[in-house]
Amino acid sequence: MSLVAAFAGLPLPILNLLATFVFYIGNRRGTYFVRWHCMQALLSQLSLLFINSTGFWWTISLIFTDEPLTDSYLAYMLTAVICNIIEFIATIQAAIKTRRGEHVEWFLFGPLTHLLCKP
Repeated sequence: MSLVAAFAGLPLPILNLLATFVFYIGNRRGTYFVRWHCMQALLSQLSLLFINSTGFWWTISLIFTDEPLTDSYLAYMLTAVICNIIEFIATIQAAIKTRRGEHVEWFLFGPLTHLLCKP
């Protein structure tokens, strides 16, 4: 779901989070396996929301003001793109493995998901 949301909501970071949240709500009564993975996707999108929103609003401020492009901005945007690419690749790999019934835990999000999602 987060892959579809990434393409649909690329310009507005909140759309990715909302789409993943709707998917989670739709599957919250599903099996523990499905709920767990929906929660993990939701947490990953929440972390990207902060990264992407900062980049989005920084870009908007550069467009509508006379501020020049700085090395800080370019470095931040490069970091944001790398984070999004890593999340995109990890999502594809997790989707493939999860489709096979394998349990995939992402670093940092897996332990947090265990705390939030109960069997």
